Amino acid sequence: MSQSINLYKQLLNHKLFNKSVKFGLKRIKLALSLLGNPERKLNNVISVLGESGKFTTLWTLKNFIETNNQTVSTYISPSLQDIRERFYMGDRYLTYKEIKDTIKKIEKLKIPLSVFEVLTLVYIINASKQSVDYCLCEVGALFRLDTTNIFDWPLAQVVTNINLQHKIFLKKKTLDEIIKEDVGSLNNFSKIFIGKQTPYVLKKIKGHLKKNKSKIHYPNSWKLTKKNGLYYYRDKSTTIKLNAKNVCSEGMFSNIAHAVKIALNFNISKKVIVKTLPKLSFPGRFNYLKKGRIKKMLHKNELIMIDGAHSPYDAKNLYNYLKTIKLPKYGIWAMTKNKEPDLFIKEFNNIFKKIITLPIKNENSSVSAKELNKIAIKNKINSETSSSLEEAIRKVSSNEKKLVVCFGSLYFCGSILNKN
Repeated sequence: MSQSINLYKQLLNHKLFNKSVKFGLKRIKLALSLLGNPERKLNNVISVLGESGKFTTLWTLKNFIETNNQTVSTYISPSLQDIRERFYMGDRYLTYKEIKDTIKKIEKLKIPLSVFEVLTLVYIINASKQSVDYCLCEVGALFRLDTTNIFDWPLAQVVTNINLQHKIFLKKKTLDEIIKEDVGSLNNFSKIFIGKQTPYVLKKIKGHLKKNKSKIHYPNSWKLTKKNGLYYYRDKSTTIKLNAKNVCSEGMFSNIAHAVKIALNFNISKKVIVKTLPKLSFPGRFNYLKKGRIKKMLHKNELIMIDGAHSPYDAKNLYNYLKTIKLPKYGIWAMTKNKEPDLFIKEFNNIFKKIITLPIKNENSSVSAKELNKIAIKNKINSETSSSLEEAIRKVSSNEKKLVVCFGSLYFCGSILNKN
């Protein structure tokens, strides 16, 4: 774990690399050119973009592929517990030494890259040496100028839910801008899979893709249905019960159903999909802690769940799930500064008996506990501050049967998983 922290610190303090978000493709394309264009050696690239549901969709697809006795490399962002999580190479993660050696190779190019560009290059350089069947890449934000938009012939482009996240990077900060940035520059010679959207977003997407020559699969080609408390994937010829035991929310089941649609298109059988579903789990996403150090701090009749929800859209999904839980609910809330805490917390009206706010340890962009507390009180939520997770748990823990929900940031969830 300390090696992971040191690697991140090395990147963030590096004189050549910029820790801020820098959109544009010139820098990384120059680096790739000097490296001999390793991105062209990646097999069957699948880009996963959008504002919500990227990881769930990508990870589900990865599991389907592997159960089908095929191999896959993955690039995800962010990592929760360890920098190595970003770089999966078919049957293992990169070692710290491999990551360090690759960074040294990138340093020699003497190109002033962003940290995210460096991380992307670490993946591409190492993935180009692997002989895998598929390469799955999670896009950072706003696909058009995102670092991962460098593949000339992707096999597929997967568009998850588009909403008002990432608007801070745009001039007008509108949903229309986000939609255009995400889908307006999708490759013309690929397969495009569009996930469930609001009617407005879907209409705009269709407008941008009107002249796109790719084979486009719109979300009306499949359905997510619910019967007797169980979710099902349905299309014209196939029905699959989504027996995913570790999945709670409708939003996540929708992402899984989208991945089912893609897998079926890639000739992965219904039998393989059904076999995979019960094994699915997503760290930091509606993730109940059933054992570990943090779990042991609670009474036996208390449940604890962590979720990386950090946007108003994600908050609605979490709210809809929490409404179904009969137990009293207490929140432990932490968040980073580039989000919208006021709009976020408004979605939890009358859900929590109390919220404890705290900063995220080792995260410079964390909003202070005091500021989050002010925002919660402004929204008429019973709230108080704490300086650490342990203190927050002490403040909510009692013999009362309850659900404790830690939420607001994937970085926060990662720190909890490490402590646990």
